[in-house]
Amino acid sequence: MNTQQLNHSFRNNEISPRELVSNLQSLFDSHEPNVLAFIPEPNRFDRLLKEAEELVKKYPDVENRPPLFGMTVGVKDIFHVDGFVTQAGSKLPAEALQGAEAASVTRLKNAGALIMGKTVTTEFAYFTPGPTRNPHNSEHTPGGSSSGSAAAVGAGMCDLALGTQTIGSVIRPAAFCGVVGFKPTYERISRAGVIPLSPTFDHVGFFTSDVATANRVASVLIGDWRLETVARKPTLGIPEGPYLDCASKEGLAHFESICKLLSANYELRSISVMDDFQEIRNRHDAIMSYDASQVHKDWFAKHESLYSAKFSDLIHRGQSITNYQLQLSARDSFRTSLTQTMTDNNLDLWLCPPAIGPAPKGLDSTGDPVMCLPWTQIGFPAINIPTTKNEEGLPLGLQLVGKWNADESLLAWAEEIKKVVRKI
Repeated sequence: MNTQQLNHSFRNNEISPRELVSNLQSLFDSHEPNVLAFIPEPNRFDRLLKEAEELVKKYPDVENRPPLFGMTVGVKDIFHVDGFVTQAGSKLPAEALQGAEAASVTRLKNAGALIMGKTVTTEFAYFTPGPTRNPHNSEHTPGGSSSGSAAAVGAGMCDLALGTQTIGSVIRPAAFCGVVGFKPTYERISRAGVIPLSPTFDHVGFFTSDVATANRVASVLIGDWRLETVARKPTLGIPEGPYLDCASKEGLAHFESICKLLSANYELRSISVMDDFQEIRNRHDAIMSYDASQVHKDWFAKHESLYSAKFSDLIHRGQSITNYQLQLSARDSFRTSLTQTMTDNNLDLWLCPPAIGPAPKGLDSTGDPVMCLPWTQIGFPAINIPTTKNEEGLPLGLQLVGKWNADESLLAWAEEIKKVVRKI
């Protein structure tokens, strides 16, 4: 049985806690040695058995069990979780990094979820990779920085996993690992209890195997979630210009095939946007690096030698930024401009590639996050829908981007759109 089948059986008392955990261990043992998605934990399954038994005692009545009862969760190792050490993929002393449990983790636990364990992250959620491999081809990157979370779901070792996105760290690894990745509107999921990289851009998001599960998880993690059904079809925008030109030949060909498929059922409008895309990229780096230099100011002063060269360079760049407030103002203007473009053209969603192409070969890089960058900068909600695999067996996907605070509509429309794009 896969994790969804196990969860259904456990929820309905068709299998015991011990049977659940035994099956989970079998899945873990068959995949984890090749994927390396999780932080090692000596007594993982003893702990899980105890927690599963406690969950059944707490909720004996099948009809009154909470929405995520028995679902297994991987947690990116920049989130604090009670009973776990937070190392954040770094070499810093662990005692310097600990804190109160993340609000998102507590919400999942209160909804009945079981913590499968901590997942591998790049160093402080930036670009220095950990050991995780792509579950579809171990010679290729799983993406980053939420590498372990995306790979754990992609390998079928847990039902969902928490991640963060500061440039493209949910959508890109979701695309590389062939899973659904959802990044909500900025701050709709609390960042409390998560070690920041750039508070201006950090988004808490998550990974699931399908859109329906993403909808259920979002309703738990987002406090003001509104149940929504959408009767009409959305109008879809294609962001023509230098942004779209960043996609690789293979990535663009795949995207164009999706657009052709969707055009039979939806109205698509090509809109020229982001003519100043290089400025947008430069602005993102300036704000992010300044933020990181402030977040890490005290740690870096004490432990500079323990940081990677990549992260040290980020901090040094941030220390030289003198026009931070101007950059923030330009970001706000960019958000206003794209919002107005959507209004003027009656657009509901943007269609775009989730990454420049499939996961690149090699483990020294996590891939280019550029296709996610503008949407993260302005805080719009985004989702990756897995579509197909290329000739090498590597997943490809489609990124949908919604309006500010229109996460509910985005997920409702994504459920319908995925039925079309899955035909590729």
